[in-house]
Amino acid sequence: MKKELNDIAQMMVKPGKGILAADESNATIAKRFNQINLECSEENRRNYREMLFTSFGAMESYISGVILYDETIRQKSETGEYLTNLIQKSNSLVGIKVDTGAKPLALDNSQTITEGLDGLRERLNEYYNLGARFAKWRGVIEISKNNPTSYAIKSNAQALARYAALCQEANIVPIIEPEVLMDSKNSTHNIKECERITTWVLNTVFQELSDAGIELEGIILKPNMIIPGKFSTEKSSPSEIAERTLKCLKETVPHAVPGIAFLSGGQDDIKATQHLSMINTASNNPWNLTFSYGRALQHKSIMTWGGETANIAGAQKAFTHRAKMNSLASLGKWNIDLENND
Repeated sequence: MKKELNDIAQMMVKPGKGILAADESNATIAKRFNQINLECSEENRRNYREMLFTSFGAMESYISGVILYDETIRQKSETGEYLTNLIQKSNSLVGIKVDTGAKPLALDNSQTITEGLDGLRERLNEYYNLGARFAKWRGVIEISKNNPTSYAIKSNAQALARYAALCQEANIVPIIEPEVLMDSKNSTHNIKECERITTWVLNTVFQELSDAGIELEGIILKPNMIIPGKFSTEKSSPSEIAERTLKCLKETVPHAVPGIAFLSGGQDDIKATQHLSMINTASNNPWNLTFSYGRALQHKSIMTWGGETANIAGAQKAFTHRAKMNSLASLGKWNIDLENND
């Protein structure tokens, strides 16, 4: 089991490839559809995702795996083929979001705890039979004047560890996603505070993973980069972001972890690519460092598509371009000129 989990994890962070996060809840994708005045129906959700998964140039060359939502892993394309089959045809792995969202922490509505552990063992077995070989669980940590507290960090870390144990028991690779938010309404913190809190969070998470007996060779970490809060008055350069991100990771993440796939965390498309490339220009990183982006991979594509069949080719071209740019960034080979010359 350990070797199989490691083999899958290595495939997920194969050099030059990254993970497409297409696991938006119906409520989240409705917000994106609102931008193009499109009804958030099951058919439209399927059509949109089918458009992405049949962008074979992107999927085959730049995408190692796709994180799906519960609805999507069960859906069929217009031709009656399971969407999971479309993903697998591109030699990409099928993944699944298994948490049920962040809810207010009991007795403390200013912080959250991610739920979804009840019945997870049975759901993971079902998802495995539906083709899933990796899963995702997101713990949310917000920085504000009095938060986060030690209790909130520890509670979310324990939930991540319990989820990871159930995944590995089911022969599914867990993506460990402890996200320190950069884009909440309270995100006025500077980059030093982001680094301090993220270091605290990651140290706590890996202690809980150790206590739970998790095989680190069979996980992927999906952290935030070290970035100032969205409303911070102090700005940071891409080089500082890269330097602090690597410093934090090298202080907290064991070398046994096969790879790190960053979340975009509200960064715009270009910034998410630029920062990833800067991080990968450093040498002697002990892990493969790549992307696991949702909006930062999809935004231009969905705006180009607009729900119109006639726009599918253009939308797929936009998705392929963004995936290629992030592929180059994961190798430290991106530069701004490539955005206009591709």
